[in-house]
Parts: sequence; structure tokens; C-alpha cells
Amino acid sequence: MKQATPASPTTVDDAFLRAWALPATPSDGDKEARGHVLILGGSAEMPGAVILAATAALRAGAGKLTIATGASVAKLVALAIPEARVIGLRENKDGGFTRDATAELNPLADRVNAVLIGPGMQDEASTAALVRALLPRLDGTSVVLDACAMGIILNPDLAPQQRPFRFELPVVVTPHAGEIAHLTGTPKQEILAQPEMHAARAAEQWNAVVALKGARTLIASPARSIWQHEGGNIGLAISGSGDTLAGIIAGLAARGATLEQAACWGVALHARAGDKLAERLGTLGYLARELPDEIPALMESIARG
Repeated sequence: MKQATPASPTTVDDAFLRAWALPATPSDGDKEARGHVLILGGSAEMPGAVILAATAALRAGAGKLTIATGASVAKLVALAIPEARVIGLRENKDGGFTRDATAELNPLADRVNAVLIGPGMQDEASTAALVRALLPRLDGTSVVLDACAMGIILNPDLAPQQRPFRFELPVVVTPHAGEIAHLTGTPKQEILAQPEMHAARAAEQWNAVVALKGARTLIASPARSIWQHEGGNIGLAISGSGDTLAGIIAGLAARGATLEQAACWGVALHARAGDKLAERLGTLGYLARELPDEIPALMESIARG
């Protein structure tokens, strides 16, 4: 069947964001009212990714944070993020988590508002098996999949002839052009040549909100809505930047933003944070760890207009 041509993207700018205001938090609300986010990720080789994502989720306004990471780095992560409850999960020889991680996380499934899975994770097959086991327990929870966790689309834990995975309930996935090439088998240059078509096709086929990252980021929904954000700078192309973006999106979703809203706001806030840092430090050389600190003031300034 021929793929329908996607509609022209709606531009995400300040006026658009003000019209699509983030959920208000009651002035007398407690941390539970601001949402509980679970970040699942990290590994012995990449513990920093989950730290970046978790920090960004809190800076985006989430009120309560739990991190599940490899037992080998859990103490390090707990020291780096004293605001979080940290759960250590058993690791396999390839750096992924063992199958009993599902049992460790099951009790949390009914107590969190948003889950981010993927930053810093290794072993695509074991990660896919974990995501597959967790998704049925996350009905009613906003789910964001980043990095290695997006690999479930290829079913690496099943027989290779399996068709691409389709999510029963929509999730957010955050690929750049290289990752969407890996997930679809389409050459990267074709994706760069027609990003709207490939983002819309992936969103429809996977039943996911797809944030196709780049200098112009496209956010496509399974309902065939599509948005675009242009902005930011080359300084955002740095290790850890994607982990930070995923954390912002998860934090906004924990507060009650829809998946599409969290993705659009998250992309815009991430880009504007890069612009703020470039003004002070220069375009090249600022760090992903510095991005989250800009987020609270940016949310307020956009809302005020």
C-alpha cells in the first residue's frame, strides 16, 4: 500500500507552546502532584547517561524520581543524584540487565506516572526482552524509549524473521537519522532527504510518537499529526545531549503532559537551553550536564511570553 504523504508540519515556536500550555501544578500540591518518574538505564561503561536523564527529568518539574540501574554503578548514581531512590539491578556478561530485573521493577509499575528506558543501556537483545516484559505492566503510564531500548522494534530477542514490533499503546521514541536507519533498514541519506515521510511512516507503523532528532527535529504522531522545531546550535551535538532530551520529555510526561506535548515541549526546551549556554560560553564546548539547569527558567519565560 502506498504511503500517504504527511501533512505540512506545524512549527513549534513560543506562540505555539504558550497556546499548548503545560499542565498546571496546584500551588498547594506535594511532590506526588508533580509526578513520579522512573528512569531505567545505565551500565558499567555508561553510568553518566542515566544521571543526565534523571537530572533533566527533575529540572523539567517532576516531583519524585526513582532510578533503576546496574548494581555495579548503583552507589555511584545514588551519590550523584541524592534526590533519587536508586535500585540496583543484576547485570549479565554483556552489560545488560538479567531477566529477573522485571520482578524488581514490577512493584513500581502502579506507582509511577512516566518511565524512561534506555539511556546508557547495553545489550540490545536483553534490553528488548526487558522492555517486552515491562510494557504490559505500564498501561496508563507514559513511556519514553531512548537509545538501546528502541531496539525492541527489531525484535532482537526473538527469531530474526519476526515482523517489526508494533506498540499496543503509543510510546515516545527519540531516534536520530542514524538510529531510524538502523531500525527501518532505510539508508540514512534517504531519511535525511525525506525526513517528514520517514518520521510519519515510522509513527504510523510502530504506533509511536517519533521525535526524529536533527537541526530540524520532526515530531510525528500515530494519528498523522506532525510538528517541526528549528533552532538550537551545533553545540547540542555532544555526548549526553540525547539522554538529556529524553529526560526532559519524561519529566514533562510525569507532570501530566500528553506524549505529543511532552515531545514538542521537550525538543523546544532542549534547543533553547543550548542557545542560552551558547550565549554565555560559546557555541562549542558547553556540556550536556549544563543543559538541565536552564530548563526551569525557560519554562517560565515561555509561559509568560
